[in-house]
Amino acid sequence: MPPLQGSIVSSQRCPRALPWSGLVCSFGASPIDVLTFMSQSLVKNLVHLVYSTKHREPVIPKEHQDALFAYQAGIFKQWESPALVIGGAENHVHALFALSKNHPLKKLVEEVKKGSSKWMKSDGPCNLQFGWQAGYAAFSVSQSNVEGVQKYIERQEQHHRKLTFQDELRALFKRHEIEFDERYVWD
Repeated sequence: MPPLQGSIVSSQRCPRALPWSGLVCSFGASPIDVLTFMSQSLVKNLVHLVYSTKHREPVIPKEHQDALFAYQAGIFKQWESPALVIGGAENHVHALFALSKNHPLKKLVEEVKKGSSKWMKSDGPCNLQFGWQAGYAAFSVSQSNVEGVQKYIERQEQHHRKLTFQDELRALFKRHEIEFDERYVWD
């Protein structure tokens, strides 16, 4: 493991460092001092999440989309992962959110899809056959790209006048350099 570098560490091995730690210290700090100084976990993981309805069926009526997206925003908030924007079309959803440091992405996506599926079957359009696809795509977003991703999500209706969901997702995979096999992407 390479030595840590920064204002409280130096290139000189700390004589009080635990041999396995690889820590190097300055200012007479011990490894415990270093760990105490860095005891707070500060995280900002911005994620652009995309998933579709089962078989990409157009089963999210336009008149229910805002209510669905608001319901999903509530689930994101419950899981300490506030949504910045949620949008989509009749067959898929895009969400830009800050992933909590306390929950794995897979669990959050599972809860959003499970909760919103129940809503679509009972409180929303009452479509008992409604379901989400099994998988999802998630892309990391830098702070400098947040505004562009937000605008992209807000303009989903315009994008899909010319572009299918499959073509959109292929373009996102290409942009983010994600290799994929068509046989396993669409269910």
